[in-house]
Amino acid sequence: MDVKILSFNGEAFVSNNVVSISLMTGLWEITILEKHAPLITSIRPSTMYLVIRNEKGEERRDDFAIGSWVVEVKDSHVKIMSDMLIDIEDINIHQAEHARTFAMELMEKYKDSKDRIDMERFIEAEDMLLKSIAQLKLYDLKK
Repeated sequence: MDVKILSFNGEAFVSNNVVSISLMTGLWEITILEKHAPLITSIRPSTMYLVIRNEKGEERRDDFAIGSWVVEVKDSHVKIMSDMLIDIEDINIHQAEHARTFAMELMEKYKDSKDRIDMERFIEAEDMLLKSIAQLKLYDLKK
């Protein structure tokens, strides 16, 4: 499959030898294979796994932490736009742990004394929390 992954933070991934992609959509985890049915769906912050075949036919797995946005599958072409893309080799555990703690603090802050929530800000903090969890999960794979 031809795969293009673009990220708002400037990271990019391009390959025409991808065997499969596993990632979390808005509803559940999916695996995209060659000749997958056409699809456009949202993605959630998660750990994404790609299986890539080299010129010798050997397969290897490449792992990323990915943020929110959208994936499009058409014929044997996959395009992913995301607001975060971090390769397993570039993971910063201290930054991810700090982001998780900060997001949890924000989620508590956006609740008022009557247990009501500023939903817009709470959802932003939740997204930050999910991104940090994806990075921490990716770091665990690296160990």
